[in-house]
Amino acid sequence: MNLQTNHRDWQGIPYFPINQYYRSEFGEKVYKIPVSIAETCPNREGLKGMKTCVFCDEWGSAAYPERREMDLVQQIKVNRELIRKKNKAHKFLVYFQAYTNTFTKVSRLREQFEVACSFMDVVGITVGTRPDCVSDSVFQLWNEFSERVSIFVELGVQSFNNEQLVWMERGHSGEKSLWAVEKIREKCPNVNLGVHLMFGLPGETDEQVKNSALLCSQLPIDNVKLHNTHVLVDTPLAEMYHRGEFQPISREKYADRVSIFLEHLRPDISVHRLAAVASRHDELVAPDWAAKRMENYQFILDRMRDRQGYQGKSYSAELAKGVSLADLQNL
Repeated sequence: MNLQTNHRDWQGIPYFPINQYYRSEFGEKVYKIPVSIAETCPNREGLKGMKTCVFCDEWGSAAYPERREMDLVQQIKVNRELIRKKNKAHKFLVYFQAYTNTFTKVSRLREQFEVACSFMDVVGITVGTRPDCVSDSVFQLWNEFSERVSIFVELGVQSFNNEQLVWMERGHSGEKSLWAVEKIREKCPNVNLGVHLMFGLPGETDEQVKNSALLCSQLPIDNVKLHNTHVLVDTPLAEMYHRGEFQPISREKYADRVSIFLEHLRPDISVHRLAAVASRHDELVAPDWAAKRMENYQFILDRMRDRQGYQGKSYSAELAKGVSLADLQNL
């Protein structure tokens, strides 16, 4: 687990950025190579009695869906070259991003990991998955490859509130998320573990966001990634939006929620990003601000500085211990 605790060491940024962790771990900034190999998830297969999460588009959150017809070697080569030219990058993480990457045969996942490790400049593998798609065989695979490269697991928790999870049609509970976090840490002590959380959900309050941060602070996690709930074309959420059943959060309110979350988050938990951006702007329905990556980032930083806030400002271990999953069920 990370040991970063002093906000004065964050180079003027009011939170612990994941890039600072990467530099301490690998000696320089590393870049993710997103690949699209997984083809489905439990929801899309109807195993949870539903078709998809309300916010998920047909590409399963893939960064480059037009390249998913390429084999894995070609995807890595093409995407690596683009990143290398843009950023003069030297070290990479292969990011198995789209859909649910552990919802497949472990033998196939092993083959994919072997391909990723065959590139000399790949120093790690990042896997996106769900709390209900981890198993002993997957844990064994992660442990095996963690002896060769760094393994990062990003767990799509999204919310700890069960009503919100039902609304999103996630097909898992907050209890399942806590189980998955504890089980991964128990079985895979060397894996770098993070959780994804979404803000701007129905019924959300500042108190819920604060308690989410305090609950995360009790968990054996290494990082978090934050998403603003936005609407993409051809999703159930788009239909709800057009019927007037969902209104996206404003940028101002979202920035306040991020600030509240970070101020109550344990300071040694690194942060991947402060907001999501629609990777395909032509598919964004609402809100318009979700298309503006750097503008949103700067807006949130300015909001935090206006509050004189920083990660961990309002955190204490005693305060965190007073929060349980039950506190996140009453909105």
